Amino acid sequence: MSHRVGTREEWRAERLELLEAEKELTRQSDELARRRQELPWVRVDKDYRFETEHGPAALKDLFRGRSQLLIYHYMSPACPSCASMADGFNGFVVHLENHDVAFTAVCRSPIDELIAHKRRMGWTFEWASSAGSDFNFDFGVSFTDEQLQAGPEYNFRKLPPVADTSEFPSDLPGMSAFAREGGNVYHTYSAFARGGDVLWGLYQWLDRAPKGRNEDGEEWFRLRDEY
Repeated sequence: MSHRVGTREEWRAERLELLEAEKELTRQSDELARRRQELPWVRVDKDYRFETEHGPAALKDLFRGRSQLLIYHYMSPACPSCASMADGFNGFVVHLENHDVAFTAVCRSPIDELIAHKRRMGWTFEWASSAGSDFNFDFGVSFTDEQLQAGPEYNFRKLPPVADTSEFPSDLPGMSAFAREGGNVYHTYSAFARGGDVLWGLYQWLDRAPKGRNEDGEEWFRLRDEY
């Protein structure tokens, strides 16, 4: 045995202590959600254009008649961690839509590649390609070589300069939220890096597994049809 073993009574006593910490975290999470919703809205004036399965679209079109829009910034079809997160999207999209919230995954890859990736994975949620648009760059998930060499800003902080840009991804993950009101589109929230952990259903299950996330493996995630 590599782990501490105890009695049921010892387990229960420690579990009750942990429960109090979990309850406090839940209260803090509720407060953070309230503060997210109180952030000022920033009007989006740039005319961003996308390609979708249904043809060209502007940012306002991604709302599909709803007042709120959530976007997942997908790195590329080759990204297994993005795919493992996206495996959980299908089931909740219908619930989001019933709460007046549209959902779209946005990626710089060409739309044909995204459609093929979607079909391979058996997903039904909407996709949009931002290839040729400033969208990913303006919302902090894509970087030019010049930005990388100067030190890109990601997750609201400046990273060290990247000498060899081939060793650093030009696209990183994140999520952004938007609202539409009075004919205008507003940016309301974004999160990057570990700010997206809570949206990753698999992580939440692994955090409750006996050995946690098991992040030491060389091939931690794969596309689910490659295991």
